[in-house]
Amino acid sequence: MITVGILGGGQLARMMVLAGAPLGVRFVVLDPVADACAGQVAPLQVGAFDDPVALAEFAAKVDVVTFDFENVPAASAHWLAELKPVFPNPAALAVAQDRLSEKTLFRELGIPLPPFADIRSRDELAARVGEFGLPCILKTRRLGYDGKGQFRLRNEADIDAAWQALGAQVEKTGLILEGFVAFDREVSVVAVRGRDGEFRAWPLTGNWHVDGVLSASLAPAQASAAQHEKAMSYARRVAERLDYVGVFALELFCRGEELLVNEMAPRVHNSGHWTSDGAETSQFENHIRAVLGLPLGDTRVLGHVCMLNWLGRMPDVAAVLVEPSGHWHDYGKSPREGRKVGHANLREDSAEALAAALERVGAALGRPAQVAPVVETLRR
Repeated sequence: MITVGILGGGQLARMMVLAGAPLGVRFVVLDPVADACAGQVAPLQVGAFDDPVALAEFAAKVDVVTFDFENVPAASAHWLAELKPVFPNPAALAVAQDRLSEKTLFRELGIPLPPFADIRSRDELAARVGEFGLPCILKTRRLGYDGKGQFRLRNEADIDAAWQALGAQVEKTGLILEGFVAFDREVSVVAVRGRDGEFRAWPLTGNWHVDGVLSASLAPAQASAAQHEKAMSYARRVAERLDYVGVFALELFCRGEELLVNEMAPRVHNSGHWTSDGAETSQFENHIRAVLGLPLGDTRVLGHVCMLNWLGRMPDVAAVLVEPSGHWHDYGKSPREGRKVGHANLREDSAEALAAALERVGAALGRPAQVAPVVETLRR
């Protein structure tokens, strides 16, 4: 029996374990936190990601290694790759960890994206703001996610405020300025590439965010055939250039028929959680298949699916499970403000049936605002 090692013990690792168990796969999870939620479903080794003793012990227990979030030190992935196969490869992880390297790659591949610039001083920030125009966004090159490590500049006075907020990070993580995109909506493409180079992607997913954190996803997104083909082409280019193995996501802005790439996530992705109950093969199972060199599963969507993200605390499970199309995913985490603690998927054969189910769930949970934009989209 093959044992897969996962660096990181969060909900993504947990869902990979649950998807891999029917394949007869064993797992070991390494995480610095003793109560990491993946430890509820797989053996958990507690240790720092950059501790060579912990890494050596971890490597001795597994046959192949993957990870569940992009901030695992690339140096640790490189170190492990000397002992065991690591997928996605450490070089791909390193590119995705640095927004400047990532965006430079997109530009080299001919993938449209907003303007960007490496920022090393307050004066350079001011000069680039003048070039890009307002609004624009200053971000750390590394580590930030879910809206963290970012400052949106709306007027000239924000230049000093942004530098005060993030300028100290210039030597630690680096800074990047990105031009603002007046987009119509946000979508993502979640894709997978196997060890043999086989490439598949799930249908484009429409996404809604609140304060930089994903609130709801809808599949398939309302997109033209041309947009779908563009997104698939962009994802394939990235996967082939990086010799990528496993699941990844590209987050995209829609502006008319144009698609502009925002960023890449080198892992299974929040906007792909709907695949657990709404696709022939989930992103989690396909990631494990890819890592093990198994044939990839079909990525077609089964009807119309919506994922609702739960933050802070879990709502009433009955409000979702009373729906014939309702599926519940509790990550086993303790409540905490802003923490991702679970999600629900609802799947129906028609857009109207899904809209009606979402309205009922939103009313029962007292969250009509969360479902409203999805319902509106489904009824257009």
